[in-house]
Amino acid sequence: MKHYVLLSALALCGCAVGPDFHAPAAPDAPSYTREALPAATQAAGVTQTLVVANNALPAWWMQFHSDALNRLVDTALQRSPTLDEARAKLVEARENYIAQAGATDFPAVDATLSGTRQKVNPAAFGIPIVPNPGPFTLFNASVSVSYALDIFGGNRRALEALLAQVDYQTYELDAARLSLAGNVVSTAIRRASLQQQLALTQQLSDAQAHQLTIVEGRYAAGGVAQLDVRTQRTLLAQTRAQIPPLTTQLAQADHQLAILLGVAPSQADFNDITLDALHLPDTVPVTLPSILARERPDIRASEALLHQASANVGVATANLYPQFVVSAGIGSERTRVEDVVNSLNVWNLGLNLTQPIFHGGELRAKKRAAQAAYDAAFASYRQTVLQALQQVADTLHALNDDARELQARDDAASEAQASVTIAQAQYAAGGVSQFSLIDTQRQALQTALDRTRAQADRLADTAALFQALGGMTPAASAETAKR
Repeated sequence: MKHYVLLSALALCGCAVGPDFHAPAAPDAPSYTREALPAATQAAGVTQTLVVANNALPAWWMQFHSDALNRLVDTALQRSPTLDEARAKLVEARENYIAQAGATDFPAVDATLSGTRQKVNPAAFGIPIVPNPGPFTLFNASVSVSYALDIFGGNRRALEALLAQVDYQTYELDAARLSLAGNVVSTAIRRASLQQQLALTQQLSDAQAHQLTIVEGRYAAGGVAQLDVRTQRTLLAQTRAQIPPLTTQLAQADHQLAILLGVAPSQADFNDITLDALHLPDTVPVTLPSILARERPDIRASEALLHQASANVGVATANLYPQFVVSAGIGSERTRVEDVVNSLNVWNLGLNLTQPIFHGGELRAKKRAAQAAYDAAFASYRQTVLQALQQVADTLHALNDDARELQARDDAASEAQASVTIAQAQYAAGGVSQFSLIDTQRQALQTALDRTRAQADRLADTAALFQALGGMTPAASAETAKR
């Protein structure tokens, strides 16, 4: 009979109340968009192809073939305070798990050594005829052991919740790396675009200033009306008004890059990043929605929080059942310190059982609260997945439209440059005035300015697609492999 009792106790120790966590099913959507988008887009002589892949591309920023950009991302990944914070939180979560695992898996053993000066009155114990002894010192040396029997798995569920927190902080670190790399690339592209826009706008302003000089000369000679002068001055003022905002945006991009790299804004120096030096990735691997849910770190982080909420339901459920604690101790109590280590003369052995009976509905309310927290975590997980699908769908549409716009802008720029060539030949032959030649050059500069914006948009949206697909950095991939 004793053997059956022992086997039953062991069986109970292997069980844990509450739900066993299972990862949610991956999205069953076959594609990101309702309508099929072109697998390849071509603009400005560059073709970009989207191919189905089994995994997102790691270190995706290298696809832009820019050593300067690669150095920026590598520096940011090494120096960013944001990553330092995420790493510290991960270490904190791991140490909390290790501490709880030690307390859960092993008994607590404590040693006590004490000395007490005291006086005993025998009359207080009902022995009035015994003479009162004098004060004496009682020395105590003991070792105590206690262990909570996790019969219903409450401690194991709490440990499971802490391990889920470790997973959450790990994926948060992965997400921070991915976000940092994406921010560096997008900011570098915007900075390169602003630098080129500023240069073109300054050339446009110089061309209009030259035109104004010509118009003012004609007005002085009586060849044009004052309205023509006013109109030209208005155009020049409007163009010059565009320069300060561009200068401000360029400075802000420099400052943002500096912060992303973990340095002060005064140390910003990124003139080696140019728009034409950035190569548009000609092949972009695109994973299916089901793979996206297993690779995007923000989705995995949300799943870890869902796991933690599931374990907390088990903890709240186990608190409804009896709690068992086994304790034991052995030691020596002597009036002389040299006798303490001679022999052991005190010991204890006990089993403590605590069964909740009435807590005013507290424990069951906490269980319902834990279940509600799980439902909220599941809803948050679903929302995170949907937002990830939306981000990929948005960037896929944007890339298609970017290619169409860039092609139109490139066509306009080519036509405008051809017009400049013709105007230069006509001016050399005396067929057109210098004002007309400059006006043709001004139009070419304006089309080049528009093309610059479209070129930057295509590069930036390509980077956004890489980031939306969840391509992790090599460090993040190695961290995930450890799990």
